[in-house]
Amino acid sequence: MAFVDALGWVATFVGTVLAVPQLVRLLRTRNIEGLSLAGWQTALVLNLAWTYHGISIGQLPQILSSSLALFTTVPILVLMTRQLNRRLWPTVLPSLAVAATMIAVDVGLGSAAYGVVAILPGIAITAAQTVELVRAEHVRGVSPLSLSLGFLNLTLWVVWALLVDDSGTMIAVGTTWVVAAFNMVWYVLRRLGLRAFFPRTIAAVPEPVAVCVHEAE
Repeated sequence: MAFVDALGWVATFVGTVLAVPQLVRLLRTRNIEGLSLAGWQTALVLNLAWTYHGISIGQLPQILSSSLALFTTVPILVLMTRQLNRRLWPTVLPSLAVAATMIAVDVGLGSAAYGVVAILPGIAITAAQTVELVRAEHVRGVSPLSLSLGFLNLTLWVVWALLVDDSGTMIAVGTTWVVAAFNMVWYVLRRLGLRAFFPRTIAAVPEPVAVCVHEAE
């Protein structure tokens, strides 16, 4: 197996499992402190659009990485909308529309044009997480393992894109990598005690009140 193929498969594996620790943490704690709903909405956009892009350039690793990621992105969105008391379909429909637009650009204008368009959601997903890391009162809902795997995944895809000479991936992923690197550093600083800037708290869901009924003697 050529080195570039092996690298692509490693990136595929990392891309497939990177959100699993976050999903497990969310299932276990239901804590969304520090998580960005807009970021996960954008993740859905990218999962769908990059799946098609992988199909268009005939790269199975990219197809599998993006399509299998839907099995973590969608459940995370479902759990977050429930915690925020929002409806699911109004939350995901904008993502579907943006993904369809990106696919149309890929079909009509080619890989380089797609890469330019993909910069925006690529930056948006990491920038949305940046805002939460900066403003959230606490970041206990964020999985450090998922954050680290996400950064590793971007690094692997940048190297892979250089080796296969895919301009679309190089343009989009390379730009996003810089923001992801900032997120890694900022998360560490928050866990070391850095306070939130312009803090925004998430309203707590009231605990159910237990009512004791005493039988008359």
